[in-house]
Amino acid sequence: MKMIRTLITAVAISLPALCQAQDWAGFNRYAEQNAQVTTTPKVVFMGDSITEGWAKEDPAFFTDNNFLGRGISGQTTSQMLVRFRKDVIDFSPRYVVILAGTNDVAKNNGDISLDNVLGNIISMCELAKANRIKPILCAVLPATGFWWRPEVRPADDLIRLNSMIKEYARSAKIPFVDYHTPLKDEHNGLPEVHAADGVHPNLHCYKIMEEIILDYIR
Repeated sequence: MKMIRTLITAVAISLPALCQAQDWAGFNRYAEQNAQVTTTPKVVFMGDSITEGWAKEDPAFFTDNNFLGRGISGQTTSQMLVRFRKDVIDFSPRYVVILAGTNDVAKNNGDISLDNVLGNIISMCELAKANRIKPILCAVLPATGFWWRPEVRPADDLIRLNSMIKEYARSAKIPFVDYHTPLKDEHNGLPEVHAADGVHPNLHCYKIMEEIILDYIR
């Protein structure tokens, strides 16, 4: 009995520290960079690894245009919503470009309905509007599989999610940027010419995305 009480006490003490160490929402990812921002950015790009990789593959696109990239690899819309204030609102940009939902479909944080994914995206848009930031919504990129979730077959769900985002954007009078249509192949995937792993764009693909998004920002 004494051993059991000792074990329970040890678990109770360690759990808070473990939860704190996880930084589930990713507040610490950009904390240092955020503190160094001295000018108001024109646009903040909010997203996951696709956005994070964008800033790494073509940093000049961001620095030359006074854009900030705030993507975190593996993140779902629930995590983005939690950190939206620190990584977007606090900068008071003119626009926020939201590219989100791929990792929800990949079930990175477990099962989540597409309705709830859309709800998270809507909440980010409402937070942006409440703070006089203009949201721009993006279609998630095509994919026929995820190497880290081989059991998931995402192509159809990604198309359904994009239709839901597009309809909400239409009803809320928010610009909708369709990356999916010009990038997809005949299987509704992202071809190797755009992404070696079928998910994460290469520089060539990002250049195409840049031409598309700049038409909306300008």
